[in-house]
This record gives sequence, structure tokens and C-alpha cells, in this order.
Amino acid sequence: MGRGRVELKRIENKINRQVTFSKRRNGLLKKAYELSVLCDAEVALIIFSSRGKLYEFGSAGTTKTLERYQRCCFSPQDNHIERQTQSWFQEISKLKVKYESLCRTQRHLLGEDLGPLSVKELQNLEKQLEAALAQARQRKTQMMIDQMEALRRKERQLGDLNKELRLKLEAEGQNLKAIQSFWSSSSAAAGHGNDFPLHHSQASPIECQHEQPVLQIGYQNYFSAEGPSVRKSMTTCETNFIQGWVI
Repeated sequence: MGRGRVELKRIENKINRQVTFSKRRNGLLKKAYELSVLCDAEVALIIFSSRGKLYEFGSAGTTKTLERYQRCCFSPQDNHIERQTQSWFQEISKLKVKYESLCRTQRHLLGEDLGPLSVKELQNLEKQLEAALAQARQRKTQMMIDQMEALRRKERQLGDLNKELRLKLEAEGQNLKAIQSFWSSSSAAAGHGNDFPLHHSQASPIECQHEQPVLQIGYQNYFSAEGPSVRKSMTTCETNFIQGWVI
């Protein structure tokens, strides 16, 4: 009577499961070896037990066979993407470690999380703080010196500008005085030159050489002091004026 078919399922008994694993593992390794020898095939076999123990067989070397497997299964583009992804992952890991170190250093500089530090680390931290403080003071002093120099330059520029404006104002004042003196002398000369022509122009209407009626106002007092001839001429002019208006 033939042997019945064994149902494939997990063996619950631990001892029986370990015995079955050992037997079938050895048989599988034997079959892989026979296949590689009989058929001249490159065979690689990797087995991990339930406890994580590794068993492997490679007719040409397991690593070499795996590399050949990767070259056959993945295209060059996929390999490039995979290598680039791994490079990025490594770079991200490095940056993450560096970021954590910088954050820790910053906390130490701020006086936080100083408990885990040793005496030597605290001394180094103190030296860093003193060097930073000295640099800050030096920079502050340099900035103050630069500001003072800029203010001095601005003061000199304003002084030069003030001097120029003062000289310009003095020149304008001298020009104004010259113009005022010129106008004063011109006015005085004009006043002395107009005495005789004004007398002549006032006397010219008195000499009535024609018989036309003429209106004259305000000359009575002036002509009363001139003499009989002027009064006679004035009387003649008044008579002609009245006759003209009567006509």
C-alpha cells in the first residue's frame, strides 16, 4: 500500500519541526549540488532558519551569483536610480547627524543641557564663549570708530558749506550796498537836475502866445510873486478862458 500524501502546513510540534527542517535542508542542499554538477549550472541557495541562522550554497560563489542576478534582473537605469537613492539616503543621514550635533552645540552655548558634559568639554565651551565675546566687542568697537569717522567727515563738509554760504552772503551784501549807494547818488543827481526844468515847465503855460481858451488851475499863488508882467499875462489868459467858456 502506497504512502499517503502529506498535507503541507506548519508543524506545531517544535521538535518535529526542527527535525523536519534539518532533513529537508540537507536534501535541498544535496539536490542543489547535484544540479550544479550534473547540468553544469550556476546554483546559489540561501536558507535562514526560524532562529535566524544562515545556510547557503553557491556553486560559483553566492556573492558572484547574486551580482549576476542583479545585472540580469535590473536595467542600468534602475541600477543608477538605486545607487543615486542610496547616495541620497547616506547624505541625508550625514546631514541629520550634523544637524543634531549643531543643535546640541547651540543648546550648550545657550547654557542648556550642560549636565552630560565633562570638565574638559565645559572648559572648551568656556573658551569658545570668551573668544566669541572678544570678537563681538572688537566688532562693536570698529563700528563705533567708523561711525565717529563718518560724523567727523560730515562735520567738515557742513563747515565748508557754511563757510561758502557765509562768503556768498557777504558778497551779496556788498553788491546790495553798492546798488543802494548807486541809486541814492542817482536820485540825488536827478533831484538837482530837475529844479530848473520844473520851473521852466511851470512857467511855460503862462506865456499865452495864442488866443485859444486854456484851463489853468493852481497858478495864482505862484504867479502872484513873479511881477506885474506875469500878472498881466495871467489876467489876459483868464479873460480869454472866461470868454471861451461863455461862447
